[in-house]
Amino acid sequence: MFITINNEDLKKLESESKYSPRKRLNYNFHKNPDDLLQRMLHILNAGTYIQPHKHEDPDKREVFIVLKGKVAAVEYNDYGQVINHFILDHSKGNFGIEIPEKTWHSLIALEDNCVLYEVKDGPYSPEDDKHFAPWAPKENEPGCREYLQTTLKKIGY
Repeated sequence: MFITINNEDLKKLESESKYSPRKRLNYNFHKNPDDLLQRMLHILNAGTYIQPHKHEDPDKREVFIVLKGKVAAVEYNDYGQVINHFILDHSKGNFGIEIPEKTWHSLIALEDNCVLYEVKDGPYSPEDDKHFAPWAPKENEPGCREYLQTTLKKIGY
């Protein structure tokens, strides 16, 4: 059976994401965490905070393709300095990015109802999937909003 993505599916997920305390939602297409190819949709709204992290030991790559909206992919060095960024923007033809393993990164929704399709190496294990940056606040910690705003200023937003 085909797995499809259509406007009706996206509208439902967008509606659900607005009620999420995290201002985002993901929808998995892979059948279980052991799948060697993880595939999912991410619905991101402005103001969501994804703590900078990397996928190392086990090393994993991620590919993001924007289906709707505008999202900043930000790369950091080991000291937390912004060293690169790319704006995924469907309307401008900037459709995708591959983030190599061992790369500190974060994604920042620049508007509401952004939709990303992600493909990532599996399997998924919550114990070692992400290594969060020690120099950035954890999600829901004081300072998240300020950290997000500072990062946006550094990339010109």
